[in-house]
Amino acid sequence: MSVRVRRIYEPPEPDDGRRVLVDRLWPRGLAKEEAHVDEWPKGLTPSTELRKWYHGGGAYEEFRRRYEAELDAPEAAELLDGLRKSVGKGRVTLLTASKTPEESHAQVLAELLKG
Repeated sequence: MSVRVRRIYEPPEPDDGRRVLVDRLWPRGLAKEEAHVDEWPKGLTPSTELRKWYHGGGAYEEFRRRYEAELDAPEAAELLDGLRKSVGKGRVTLLTASKTPEESHAQVLAELLKG
C-alpha cells in the first residue's frame, strides 16, 4: 500500500502512480492538461462550511475530527472505499493546492488510507 500527498503545483513524477485531486475547487492558475489528474472525487473533500471554518482559524485537530465525521456520510464513504481499492492496486498520490499539505484534509485521507 503506497499513498503520498503532494502539492498539485509540483510537476508530475513518473512514480506518482494514480494522481487524485482531493480539493473541491480546481487550483488557481493551473491548466487541466498540466495537472495530469486521473481522478477528482469532489465528494471526498471537506464541506464548504468546514473548509471556511478551518481557514478562518479553526484548530487542525478539531478540523480533522469534523472531517472524519463527514467522511462517514454514504457518498464519501463509498468514494473512500473506491480509493482504498486503487491503493491496493498500486501507488496513489493525493494532490492538493494547500500550502501546508501536512496539516490538510489530504493528510487526513492519506492516514486513513494507510490504515
